[in-house]
Amino acid sequence: MSGGDMAKPLLGHQSMEGDPSITPVAGRTIGVLGSGDFARSLAIRLVCSGFKVVVGSRNPKRKAGLFPSEAEVTFQADAVKKTDVIFVAVFREHYSTLCDLADVLAGKILVDVSNNTEMNHHKESNAEYLASLFPACTVVKGFNVVSAWTLQSGARDGNKQVLICSNNQEAKRTVAEIAQVMGFTPVDMGCMSSACEIENIPLRLLPAWKIPIFLALGLFLCFFTYNLIRQVIHPYIREQKNKLYKIPIEVVNTTLPCVAYVMLSLVYLPGVLAACLQLYHGTKYRRFPDWLDQWLRHRKQIGLLSFFCAALHAVYSLCLPMRRSHRYQLIETAVKQAMEKKMNIWVEEEVWRMEIYISVGIIALGLLSLLAITSLPSIANSLNWREFSFIQSTLGFIALVISTLHTLTYGWSRAFDENQYKFYLPPTYTLTLLVPCTVILAKVIFNFPCVQQRLLRIRRGWEKGRYVKFVLPSATGEYSSGETSSNV
Repeated sequence: MSGGDMAKPLLGHQSMEGDPSITPVAGRTIGVLGSGDFARSLAIRLVCSGFKVVVGSRNPKRKAGLFPSEAEVTFQADAVKKTDVIFVAVFREHYSTLCDLADVLAGKILVDVSNNTEMNHHKESNAEYLASLFPACTVVKGFNVVSAWTLQSGARDGNKQVLICSNNQEAKRTVAEIAQVMGFTPVDMGCMSSACEIENIPLRLLPAWKIPIFLALGLFLCFFTYNLIRQVIHPYIREQKNKLYKIPIEVVNTTLPCVAYVMLSLVYLPGVLAACLQLYHGTKYRRFPDWLDQWLRHRKQIGLLSFFCAALHAVYSLCLPMRRSHRYQLIETAVKQAMEKKMNIWVEEEVWRMEIYISVGIIALGLLSLLAITSLPSIANSLNWREFSFIQSTLGFIALVISTLHTLTYGWSRAFDENQYKFYLPPTYTLTLLVPCTVILAKVIFNFPCVQQRLLRIRRGWEKGRYVKFVLPSATGEYSSGETSSNV
């Protein structure tokens, strides 16, 4: 076996000795049935973690060179006889080839690591099917969410969680201990009925991103169409000018900041709506509507897409002077000024507007970058709750305010110029201000002492209309009970 990081165990001897629950499994013999990529990676990681590994193959002589020299490669029947814990690293359609080993496998722990090619492809999970073929064995579902690359490179370079489920608690504990020694974090998912859900996890393609991506695409199409009408179709109809060359760069660059700005405001709008509902109902224990609950859960993805669009906008903006059309326009403008004998074309207001506009935009992009970085699990896990809340909530709101200033400085006095209203349509940036300004205004109102204190009381458990029992001493010295409304 090659040296390097693969030759080093993920957990040192000191850490294993400090945990008495995983010490007994170190050094035990583990069986692996199969000779594919996953079986090879699994054998390598087990050997590097201090286990004795016996690999069962139908062609042991031909497959022996694929496994580390420390692992014993033999026939399947011989491998099964030498261990009580066996990883079944074969496909579901090949389970039947193991039926000849049913007598030898009786009483063993079988760890099913297989996955399907489609979600819910079979009525029963692979683990349940394996358990039905070998009723005398104890089947544990696990390690299917870990890739062969993660096994080879070590848990430090991939997801450390290993999802485990089984109807036998002792078998789950044994497999969990093996996962811990290998450097992974076992997660108990319950009984075997959870196997179908575990097998579906590797097949899901960005399940939490579907709604945010469709939302971003919808906003992009809407703003792109709006800008296309104003920047391309309007000059063609009114002035018979062909402006189609603007579509790849200029129209897209006008659309991206609109999407980024609105998406950023949509990160904080559901929190505003949730606070309004809590103030209206006077309690925090009333369930939010499903659409709002889903919205709150997707705020991270919406924020990352906002940063992505803002970063693209910055790159597109840097590329604007590189366009051939831009160079032609500069030359044309210079020639016109020379013919008109204009010596001084400096416009103080425009200079200041662009300086402020670019400076504020850079600050906004920097804050968005910080928000995006701290939303990554590896960074977020290193922050305590107060630090994470400060960055995502306080700095996020500051980023929204600065983005609003960036938009306002871009518009400047253009909102009052009638030439900007093409086909009587207002400039695009004026439309993007609606939602962010609503969020900012609501945040300001929530900071009023009367509103802030009431909202804080609700989030600490106070409820409107709830009666609180109290006890008062009577004139005779005895205590009498009564109740009052918490509204008082």
